Amino acid sequence: VIVFGIVQTYGYGGLVVATMMAGVILVGLGLAGLGGAIKFIPHSVITGFTSGIAVIIFSGVIRDLLGLDMGTLPAEFLERVGAYMAHAGDVSWPAVGVGALSLLILLLWPKLPTRIPGPFVAIVAATLVVQVMALPVDTIGSRFGAIHAGLPAPAIPGIAWRDVARLVQPAITIALLGGIESLLSAVVADGMLGTRHRPNMELVAQGVANLASPLFGGIPATGA
Repeated sequence: VIVFGIVQTYGYGGLVVATMMAGVILVGLGLAGLGGAIKFIPHSVITGFTSGIAVIIFSGVIRDLLGLDMGTLPAEFLERVGAYMAHAGDVSWPAVGVGALSLLILLLWPKLPTRIPGPFVAIVAATLVVQVMALPVDTIGSRFGAIHAGLPAPAIPGIAWRDVARLVQPAITIALLGGIESLLSAVVADGMLGTRHRPNMELVAQGVANLASPLFGGIPATGA
């Protein structure tokens, strides 16, 4: 939602500059030793944050799960729900079947005594079913075309310097959200694996990632 809003207002060039500014901010926060501040965030905020991300992700994949042919999704949650309701009669049952198969594998596969990840099995199984049965569902190839194996040449899109000052607030937003999301993800990983991450180094790493990503046509990066 944040990225979409910045692109709408300043274009992709503005997003590139804001992302690189956010990278500098993140590196600065890490070098200043502010990564440890994550431990002062209340548990209710962490729960609300992760739940909000879950709702956004879930609302974004309903179109594909139901095979709805509705073009670009609105960025705002309530507008997105309204768009889904308007296209409720356009459900593609082959797409629903593929989605149901994938979910079933994800739920049942962990019960088997194997170390092969369930998501990998679901991807392979769904791919085979779609290919063998020639199901009329969208694939990565049909929607996005060929995926190039190489990286694009590094470049910085042009932007008027007068817009840089206006991008300070979006840059701070990207830096804070990216940093918090990365550190919260690291905290969750620690709880699952019994490890201890280095929060300041995490912020520096995220800052470097956000300095590099825009050079190759990328968008803001977090450690989620």
